[in-house]
Amino acid sequence: MNRRKFFSGAAMTAVAAASVSKVAMAALPEPVTMSKPDTAAPLMPQTGRPYNPVVTLNGWTLPWRMNQGVKEFHLVAEPVIREIAPGMKATLWGYNGQSPGPTIEVVEGDRVRIFVTNKLPEHTTIHWHGQRLPNGMDGVGGLTQKQIPVGKTFVYEFVARRPGTFMYHPHADEMTQMAMGMMGFWVTHPKEKHPLIDEVNRDFCFLLNAYDIDPGSTTPMVNTMLDMNLWTWNSRAFPGIDSLNVRLNDKVRIRMGNLTMTNHPIHLHGHEFHVTGTDGGPTPKSTRWYEVTTDVAVGQMRQIEFLADEEGDWAFHCHKSHHTMNPMGHSVPTMIGVDHRGLVKKIQKLVPDYMVMGERGMADMGEMQMPIPDQTLPMMTGTGPYGPVEMGGMFTTLKVRKDQKPGDYKDPGWYKQPPGTQAFEWTGEVPAPARLKADSSTAMPAASSGQTMEVQIRKPSGHAGH
Repeated sequence: MNRRKFFSGAAMTAVAAASVSKVAMAALPEPVTMSKPDTAAPLMPQTGRPYNPVVTLNGWTLPWRMNQGVKEFHLVAEPVIREIAPGMKATLWGYNGQSPGPTIEVVEGDRVRIFVTNKLPEHTTIHWHGQRLPNGMDGVGGLTQKQIPVGKTFVYEFVARRPGTFMYHPHADEMTQMAMGMMGFWVTHPKEKHPLIDEVNRDFCFLLNAYDIDPGSTTPMVNTMLDMNLWTWNSRAFPGIDSLNVRLNDKVRIRMGNLTMTNHPIHLHGHEFHVTGTDGGPTPKSTRWYEVTTDVAVGQMRQIEFLADEEGDWAFHCHKSHHTMNPMGHSVPTMIGVDHRGLVKKIQKLVPDYMVMGERGMADMGEMQMPIPDQTLPMMTGTGPYGPVEMGGMFTTLKVRKDQKPGDYKDPGWYKQPPGTQAFEWTGEVPAPARLKADSSTAMPAASSGQTMEVQIRKPSGHAGH
């Protein structure tokens, strides 16, 4: 993180979204920026009420200052460069040097003041998704406030009235600004022990987002509705998504928000979890049941909790198969089973480097090192301890280790399975498969005995008896 001077100084004019105290208008807190795409350590609260902070996957938490009992933050809406994964960077819009913007953490009952400075090429606002607040602070341009003009600063002020998992994003030229990556996470911690909110050892959060960026280019096509080619968590695609590293028997909470244009069934391997919260707040315990997949619909938040009691490297991903891939040609025909070796030889006389793809499926793509345009990710990428993982997009791993120290979020490396606990190649005799024997109890005796079956069809002769 680094601090920087903003415009000509801290005395620039702040325009209120609604009436605020003169203290709020006295000076701006310095904006803090982040340029690295790595997962930052949790920001331990130095002032205000204590809480157990979250860890933002491939992100960070925004620092604040206390001003006469009010927590003050400064968000800067601006163009940013975001590394989607090694080998590709995107030209996006975000906050404080990143897309998504930094996570904001407060405590239930805190009075919060957020200065929002607009350095975009057009006006903007911020909507505090899911929050209970005065109508004039809701951030809907034209409805509850004037738009924030280019170069101006507005201030939002309200009390964080209920604990939970929330988001922030524009409600101004929303199609463009959200498609360009303008969004961020918000967590309000309970001020005291809550009957529906358990204490956890690890608390992670991230946003689901997606982009349509042509191979070789860097700017998203904002008019695309569903045909995205980059499915990301916090604007990162596997293998650029960090792993979630926990200690064996840690109680783990993961918070997710969906700001894409479609739903995402998020699936965890090796463990069962409860859905313990939504953007409406914590769920009643009577409504919770064990799941291994939960669907996060558009505009929704989901909070899951589980006991990490199985050691290993466990896949964690969206269960829509195209969402665990990087850019792919959706109009490419299926070539499985097509023998086009003769055609390939003819083409190679004209194009020596031509390669046949897809006649045996797409797994070869995980191993091929084909030349691709700059600023483009392979469709299948990422390598594990046993070869290509053949995944991209919305995929990462939950790494559970008994020797991971409490509070240590470092990647422990690949898991070494104990002897006798890993699938292996069978080299012995393989028994012949059992065959269904024809008898009077089978549904299709002729088919099972190899006899020719004659199909008899009875045509209707009228409606009598109906």
